[in-house]
Amino acid sequence: MWRPLRLCYFHSELLRSRRKPWPSPGAFFGKPLWGLPPRDSGTASSSPRAWRPTPLWRRALAAAVVGLPLLLGVRYATAEAREKRKLRLLVDGVGRFGRSLRIGLHISLDYWWCANVVLRGVEENSPGYVKVMSACHQRAADALVLGAIHNGGLYVKLGQGLCSFNHLLPPEYIKTLRVLEDRALGRGFREVDELFLEDFGALPQELFQEFEYEPMAAASLAQVHRAKLHDGTAVAVKVQYIDLRDRFDADVHTVELLLKLVELLHPSFGFSWVLQDLKGTLAQELDFEQEGHNAERCALELRHFPYVVVPRVHWDKSSKRVLTADFCEGCKINDVEAIRSQGLALPDVAEKLIQAFAEQIFYTGFIHSDPHPGNVLVRRGRDGKAELVLLDHGLYQFLDQKDRTALCQLWRAIILRDHTAMKTHAATLGVQDYMLFSEMLMQRPVHLERLWSSPLLSHAEAAYMQDMARSHFDSIMEVLRALPRPMLLVLRNINTVRAINVALGTPVDRYFLMAKSAVRGWSRLVSTAYQGVYGSSLLRHLRVFWETLKFEAALRLETLAMRLAALLVRFLAHLGLVQKTEELYQYLET
Repeated sequence: MWRPLRLCYFHSELLRSRRKPWPSPGAFFGKPLWGLPPRDSGTASSSPRAWRPTPLWRRALAAAVVGLPLLLGVRYATAEAREKRKLRLLVDGVGRFGRSLRIGLHISLDYWWCANVVLRGVEENSPGYVKVMSACHQRAADALVLGAIHNGGLYVKLGQGLCSFNHLLPPEYIKTLRVLEDRALGRGFREVDELFLEDFGALPQELFQEFEYEPMAAASLAQVHRAKLHDGTAVAVKVQYIDLRDRFDADVHTVELLLKLVELLHPSFGFSWVLQDLKGTLAQELDFEQEGHNAERCALELRHFPYVVVPRVHWDKSSKRVLTADFCEGCKINDVEAIRSQGLALPDVAEKLIQAFAEQIFYTGFIHSDPHPGNVLVRRGRDGKAELVLLDHGLYQFLDQKDRTALCQLWRAIILRDHTAMKTHAATLGVQDYMLFSEMLMQRPVHLERLWSSPLLSHAEAAYMQDMARSHFDSIMEVLRALPRPMLLVLRNINTVRAINVALGTPVDRYFLMAKSAVRGWSRLVSTAYQGVYGSSLLRHLRVFWETLKFEAALRLETLAMRLAALLVRFLAHLGLVQKTEELYQYLET
C-alpha cells in the first residue's frame, strides 16, 4: 500500500527555497526583455531572497565586456607585426582623442572661470588682472605642449605653427610652445630597425658604417639620427615614425572634430575649414622622396645666393620614410648667443634670411612653408660671414605666376600709396577688404597715422596688430577664406620670417627688404610681359627702370618719414605728452 513520504520541517523548507533550474533559451524569446513575469505572491519566490532572471540587455553587455577584449587579444596574438601596429593605433587613437578633448575642455573652462569668476569686477589692465591672466595663459600653454608631445605627429606640427604668431598670442604661449620646434616624443631603436627592414630589407648597421640610435632631434613627423657612410661622409638620417602614415588620417579627422567643437563653443573661432583645405598639402610631408626632390629644386633656384646651403640628398640610402642627407653643423637661427659666439653679425643673418625667402615668394613661386627656427641653421662660411642651412623641405607651396604677379604689384602699390592699385590687385587675389589684407600682409600698419590713432601707441607694431586682430577678427576670417589656398602657407612663411627677425632683436628693416624684393620680382616678371608691347629691348628696360626708380624714391621717403616720426616721438616724450618706450623708438627708426 502506497504511503506518502513525509519530511521534517527543516528539509521541507530547504526544498521550497531551492532555485529552479536555468530555463532554456527559447523561454526568453517569447517573453519581455526585462525578465520573467512574477510568480504568485503566495509562493516562496515572493521572499526577498527569491531568484529573478537577469535582464537580457545586461547579459549581452556583460558578454561584450568580456568577449570583445578576449577576441581582440586573440586577434592581436595571432596577427603579423604590421597588423599588430594597426590594432595598437586603434586603441591609441581613442586615447589621443580623449586626451585632446580633455585638454580642450580644461583650457576653455579655465579661461571662463578666470574671466567670469576670479576677475569679475576687476579692471582689465590692472596688475591683478594681468597676473591672473598670465598664470591662466601659462597653464593653457603647458597643457598644449604636454598634449602635443604625447599625441605627436600632426599635433606637434600644429603647435609649431602657433609659434610664429608671436605678435598675436600671449608671450607665455610663445615661450612655452618653442620647445616643439625641435623636441617631440622619440621612439626606440627597435622601431627604427623594424622600419629599415620593411623599407630596405637590412638593418641600419648594414647600410651605414656608423649609426647612432640615440636621435639628435625628434620632430613632429620623424626623428633624426647621425650616421656615417662607408666612405666616411657624415650624414643625417631622417627616420619617419613607423605608425605615422597609418594614424595620419585618423588624427586629421580628430583635429577636425575638435575644431568643430571649438566652433560650437566659440562661434567666432571657425578654423576647421583651414585644416580641410590644407590636409592634402600636409599629407605630402609624409613622402620623404618628394621632400628630397623639393630640396634639390630649392637648391637649384637659390643657387645664385652663395650663402644658402641645402644638404645634398643620398638617394641610395633614402625611401618614402627615410631621408639621408649631408650632415651640416649650425645653430638655430633664433639663438642669438650662439650666433654671436661664432663672430657673426645679427643684421647680416636677418637680411640673408629675408632675402632668401622673399626670392621664393616674389619670383620663383616655390615657397618653403615651414621655415621655423628649427629648420634654419646658421654657421660661419668660408668668407667669415653667415651661411644659412635650410632643412625640412617636406612642406612646400607653389604660387602660380598670376597670383605671384598680383602679390608683387600689391606690395608695390602699398609702398606707393596707390589705393586704386591696392584695391585692384587685392581683388585679383579674391579679397575685397584691401586695406585689412594689406596690413595682414605687411604685419604692420600701412599708414603711419593708423599707428598714431591706435589706443596702444606705447606697444608699437605688435600691440597694433593685436588690437587689430581683436577688433577685426570676423573680417580677418573673411579675408582668409577669400584668399587662394596657396596664399595661406605664403602668409605663414611671411609671418614666421617676421617672428625670427623679432627674435633676433629686429636688426634690419624687414618691411624695406621685402618691398625691395617685391619690386625686383615684379620688374623681372613685367619685363617678360612687356616683350610683346615694346619693339625694342632698350625701351623695355627703360620702362622697367623708370617704374623701379619711382618705387625706390617712394620707399626712401617712407623710411625718412619713419625716422622723422621717431624723432618727433622722442621730443613729445621729453615734453611728457606721450609715454616713453624704447620699443616704439626702435620700431620707427628701423
